[in-house]
Amino acid sequence: MRLRAKSAWPASGRIAGIISVLFALAVEDGSILARETNRPPEPEKQIMKLQLTSSAFSEGQAIPVLHTCQGRDTSPPLKWSGVPANAKSLALIADDPDAPVGTWVHWVLYDLPPGTTELAENVERSQYLPGGAKQGINDFKRLGYGGPCPPPGKPHRYYFKLYALDRLTDLKPGATKQELLKAMEGHVLAEGQLLGTYQRR
Repeated sequence: MRLRAKSAWPASGRIAGIISVLFALAVEDGSILARETNRPPEPEKQIMKLQLTSSAFSEGQAIPVLHTCQGRDTSPPLKWSGVPANAKSLALIADDPDAPVGTWVHWVLYDLPPGTTELAENVERSQYLPGGAKQGINDFKRLGYGGPCPPPGKPHRYYFKLYALDRLTDLKPGATKQELLKAMEGHVLAEGQLLGTYQRR
């Protein structure tokens, strides 16, 4: 007669351990939105990847002074691909996680038509853009884009995050980043991001 070796963990402990490992892996592999909202990604929903680039700077490189508060403070040109065919709108958030007061929001844009593949340089700071897109309030308390404006010291990181959604957000112009994140929960089909840096001169 063969004897089974007893497990060091009781059955309930083994299950709890497995769940903890799976949760940790999910968070590590989580989506951009999951990290933004501090929630685990939806396991049943496969988030596709968008390719987001700029002709003004490459991934991880310095953002030109033109697009900062020390220059003309114009938004950089952005271009993307990979939007799913069933997307109903696009949303964009740009922020700085290195700001002394916590993450500083530089741009909130939503309800961009899904067929859009780029934003030209110097997007107008208005409630509505051609095609019906709306702009929210940044942490400068202004509509539209507000460029990098860090204090003297080390370079800051600036993340431009693009989302493809399965619906329109139904938000009015002037929404905050948190309001947009809440409206997007459960509706993200694809996402991508572009990282730039800037150090005050």
